Amino acid sequence: MSFTAEVRDELSRCEPTCEYCDLATLAALVRVCGTLSITGSGRYRLTVATETGAVARTMLGLTHKILKLRTEFTVRRSVLHKVRNYLITLPDQPGLDKALVLLGILDRRGGLVRGIPRHVVARPCCRLAYIRGALIAGGFVADPRGDFHLEIAVQGEEFADALAELIGQIGVNARVNRRKSTFAVYVKSARDIRALLEAVGAQRSVDVLEDARAMKSVKNEVNRKVNAELANQTRSAGAAQHQLELIAEVERRGLRGTLPRALEDFCALREAYPDLSLRDLGEVSDPPLSKSALYHRVLRLEKLLE
Repeated sequence: MSFTAEVRDELSRCEPTCEYCDLATLAALVRVCGTLSITGSGRYRLTVATETGAVARTMLGLTHKILKLRTEFTVRRSVLHKVRNYLITLPDQPGLDKALVLLGILDRRGGLVRGIPRHVVARPCCRLAYIRGALIAGGFVADPRGDFHLEIAVQGEEFADALAELIGQIGVNARVNRRKSTFAVYVKSARDIRALLEAVGAQRSVDVLEDARAMKSVKNEVNRKVNAELANQTRSAGAAQHQLELIAEVERRGLRGTLPRALEDFCALREAYPDLSLRDLGEVSDPPLSKSALYHRVLRLEKLLE
């Protein structure tokens, strides 16, 4: 099971906080992945098609619980993609028009609602329930072992903006991106994804995300130290090579026999240990010398040759 499927399944099992939360969840689910057909004056047909069992289970359960309407349920198996397709249909029937108004799909005059109706998300807990329903219906959460990314695919720019604003009300930075005929309401930072999932009740998924985040932090720290060590070794190797070239130049000019004792000792030590850093070279010296003391001897050699 993908991480997205795990998140959706966990969210579909969350209990409502108040008596109106289930309505908010169902309203978001229908709005994100439902299709409304108008078959005549005042005659409607609502269809929800999904490949996700959590969506089908939530849709059927809440429809029977809240709306008390007749539903048609069909399961098909895609030969090409080898997945199940769930089709939930609410055919034209008495009370469907009122249910569509209650869900915020239609206004009281029968017009389509573009944004998110206030009566559905009037309470803070219902706002979270609406976001939860949107995540169940069209949410995608990347495997946290890779990149951190969460998005909800929706139809309509006004609805996408309203959903991003609703998510922003719980302190999470959500943005909208247009993708051909659809819109993606997305969250990128690990902190915001954690805050969003925690707010809507996906605590098990948050724990998985935090474990992955901690593992990434450890790997990044190890990589940083390894890279720093490699850079230090490269610098040390370059510096040692430069010092050996100085000594070779001193030899070429016939100045080796005129060097002061301290410089001659340094030249002999460097020739004996051509790969050591100045710090390590000072530790093998007898008596031990500091890195600063050896560096000043290198400067004296350079000054001598100048």
